Amino acid sequence: MSVHTAKRRLAPTDITALKGERPIVSLTAYTTPIAKLLDPHVDFMLVGDSLGMVLYGLDSTVGVTIEMMIAHGQAVMRGSSHACVVVDLPFGSYQESRELAFRSAARVLKETGCSAIKLEGGAEMAETVHFLTQRGIPVLGHVGLMPQLINTTGGYRSLGRSDKEADKIRRDAVALDEAGAFAIVIEGTVEPLAKEITGTIKTPTIGIGASPACDGQVLVIDDVLGIFTDFKPRFVKRFANLAPEISEAVATYAEEVKARSFPGPEHTFQPHKG
Repeated sequence: MSVHTAKRRLAPTDITALKGERPIVSLTAYTTPIAKLLDPHVDFMLVGDSLGMVLYGLDSTVGVTIEMMIAHGQAVMRGSSHACVVVDLPFGSYQESRELAFRSAARVLKETGCSAIKLEGGAEMAETVHFLTQRGIPVLGHVGLMPQLINTTGGYRSLGRSDKEADKIRRDAVALDEAGAFAIVIEGTVEPLAKEITGTIKTPTIGIGASPACDGQVLVIDDVLGIFTDFKPRFVKRFANLAPEISEAVATYAEEVKARSFPGPEHTFQPHKG
């Protein structure tokens, strides 16, 4: 007699164990339909605070609230069963103290059912990361270009070109590695430095605008699909270009509505005869 066993959702420990085995696949997800499409193909989905810019039209991620993150985290969880789901802690929800970070992270985990949270910051956040991981909250770290700090770092640009910048990013990655992060995103960092860090620390690195030598890669799904067209960073490859197709479909719909060719008889409900 065979017993059917449901497939287990990947856990943060599974992501960590992939270092040295094969590249880790990740994409952002913000909605249930997209999560369903991504789930069979990725190791983890990141509900990124990038949703502020991609979905809400904000100029940066700074205006994103924890309520927004929870709502979209819930949506992604409803659309997935295989991938590990990680939810960003938004700006202002964790930087003040490790206790605030714990309360915010615990709320996100409880209300979404996700497996882990992500926060930005290196050495200055290492104590907080250790505090969280010791209390049962897996943490995805984030070093290099940190969008939540865009107001103090002078805009979106690649980092690590100067010795001072490179040394800081190295220290940040090592600090998070030692603090117990299950993986670390390296964003907008010159390629040789990202490669060096990947070979130095035991924690998997997830590159975005970093190096193919990173232990994994992540991109914003709307960039991958060619839907978000406000700007295209150098590190983005569009694997599809859906924006023109969407525009064309909507234009055709508008024409057919104006011409009264839609809806046709096959799209309407008629009374039964007899």
